[in-house]
Amino acid sequence: MERYIHRAMTEAIGEASNYFSVITLTGPRQSGKSTLLRHIFPTLPYVSMENPDTRTRVKFDPRGFLDSFHDGVIIDEIQHTPELLSYIQGIVDENPRRKFYLTGSSQFSLLKNVTQSLAGRTAVFELMPLSISEIGTFMDKNSVNDILYKGFYPAIWSDKNLPRLLYPNYIKTYIERDVRDILAIKDLDLFQRFIRLCAARIGSIFNASELSNELGVAVNTINSWLSVLQASYIIYLLPPFFTNTRKRLTKSPKIYFTDCGLASYLLDIDSPQTMARDKMRGHLLENVVVMNFLKNRYNQGVNGGLYFYRDSNGNEVDLLVKTGSRYSCYEIKSSSTFHPDFTKGLRNFEKNYPDIVNEKSIIYTGENIPGFEGISVVNFAGI
Repeated sequence: MERYIHRAMTEAIGEASNYFSVITLTGPRQSGKSTLLRHIFPTLPYVSMENPDTRTRVKFDPRGFLDSFHDGVIIDEIQHTPELLSYIQGIVDENPRRKFYLTGSSQFSLLKNVTQSLAGRTAVFELMPLSISEIGTFMDKNSVNDILYKGFYPAIWSDKNLPRLLYPNYIKTYIERDVRDILAIKDLDLFQRFIRLCAARIGSIFNASELSNELGVAVNTINSWLSVLQASYIIYLLPPFFTNTRKRLTKSPKIYFTDCGLASYLLDIDSPQTMARDKMRGHLLENVVVMNFLKNRYNQGVNGGLYFYRDSNGNEVDLLVKTGSRYSCYEIKSSSTFHPDFTKGLRNFEKNYPDIVNEKSIIYTGENIPGFEGISVVNFAGI
């Protein structure tokens, strides 16, 4: 039986709706954007711009279309009709009590149009697939390998779909719709190979030249394709930590996927049993943890503030989370057995930057160990 999963972003959107006439909700396809808005505002009418008849109606009479919703409306996939944004601006300027709740799956084009037309009038939120806390008690009923294989899309956890059916069709739909809309790619098979090669590099420094050589395409093309994956919320790039902000913006990021289940499919991992012995298992767990911290920040309406650390000697910390001027530091391990060597990177970072460390933690798949020499050792399901 299908069930509704409470989303942690609910309260933040509800609060913002008291102060903004427009709420814009972006995120990957099927992350639950329209479901969330319809749950929060159940009495409002809902329209989808995926419907060609609706788009035709908008094209011929955009003002008449909007005027038919006197109190408010939820408009899904607004990126298909960006011309509506200017009309919405005029409407809410005249009557701020009119409410518009917009969703979209294309980050760059949607946010560019929103910032141009609705600056100061809209609160923008980004909804990712489910977080660990949103799955809740289901974490206890699934092994680590189950979770890495299933991923975090709501359809999986609300019993609407299965991983072996969802992810192949997700990629097929993504290639046929988003890629063709955003970028004209002549060889879609080559682009699919590019996506799979990116999945094989989860948790690694992104190297465009390396991919360029492997695929036989120009570096500019690789960077363009990477932008497409970012724009459609397939991947997330984690920037490096530097005390010099300019360096932080110019050094290479690490690559992650917004969902480990999708990445597992791209890596040809077809079951939890296959996951158990796959060489990418540790990288996929790291992916889950990094993305969970990102989701928690997005759910609070906070952007940015996540980094990784690596120095010229190879010392590294998987994740730094900034709060104010200080950082919480996390090392991520797929092992279920704790070893003191896990703390090496954390201690090195604290030695080099003693004044900015807030807390230090090891996140792994074993039991919690309270206060190991000033370092928290916690199971990933509790983050």
